[in-house]
Amino acid sequence: MKTSFIFGLAVMLLLVSSLQSTLAFETEQDPGPPEFPEPSPGPDPIRPPDPEPTPEPFPGDTEAEKIQRLTQENDKLKQQNTDLQGQISTLKNEKSKLQTEISELNHIIESLEEVILEQIQVIMDLANKLKEVLFEKILSPTIRL
Repeated sequence: MKTSFIFGLAVMLLLVSSLQSTLAFETEQDPGPPEFPEPSPGPDPIRPPDPEPTPEPFPGDTEAEKIQRLTQENDKLKQQNTDLQGQISTLKNEKSKLQTEISELNHIIESLEEVILEQIQVIMDLANKLKEVLFEKILSPTIRL
């Protein structure tokens, strides 16, 4: 029993010493930098759909017919351009006429303002004269009595 006791005690001492050395080894280690996760691959980019081929403008026509149609379209566009330029010049003329009419109206308004101011001055003078006549010639003699 003594031998088993000594043997058990020896085993316990060995376990405690190995446990201490294991714990000491773990505490002595410096912590390393954290590991970065590997980036996951991104999704594939969405590609625009392939453009459809441009249809032929005049299918089934010969080259001469195509040229004739394009020439006609070109002539129509030239005529539309000419018409639009005419409309632009007409609008410019109307604009200049309106501007002259506006300036004439502004001049008339200014002259009317001057006339109105003169009329107000005349009315004020007449009111003052009426006041003088009322107070000096009508009310003064009656107050003296």
